[in-house]
Amino acid sequence: MTDLDALVGEWLNLPDLSEILGIEVGKARGLVRDRHVVGIKRGERTIFQVPAKFVLPEVDGRPGVIPTLRGTVIVLADAGFTDEEILEWLFTPNDELGEPPVDALISGKRAAVRRVAQTLL
Repeated sequence: MTDLDALVGEWLNLPDLSEILGIEVGKARGLVRDRHVVGIKRGERTIFQVPAKFVLPEVDGRPGVIPTLRGTVIVLADAGFTDEEILEWLFTPNDELGEPPVDALISGKRAAVRRVAQTLL
C-alpha cells in the first residue's frame, strides 16, 4: 500500500462512481474531465479511481460530489500540482486547518481551504 492509499482509504472506479451518483459512466468521465473530481490509476490492473470520500450522501437531496471540490482542484492545478499531488494535499492533515483539507471542504470551510491552497501559488 502506498502512502496515498493509506491517506485516502476507500477508492471508487468510474462504474462504481456512476452507480452511486445515478449517472451514466460517460457523465462520470465528464466529472473527471471538468475537474469536479480528481483521481489516479492505481491497483493491480492500474484502473482509474477516485477517492470515495469525494461523494457525499446528500447533495441537493441525493448522493453527489463535494460541491466546493472543483474550485480547490483548479487552484492546486494552477499551482502546478499533478493529480496525485492534489490528492496527497487534500488528504494530508493541514496544521493551519486543523484537519485534512478534504474534511474541511466537507464541513463547509471552503474559504479557509482556498486561502491555504492559494498560498501555494
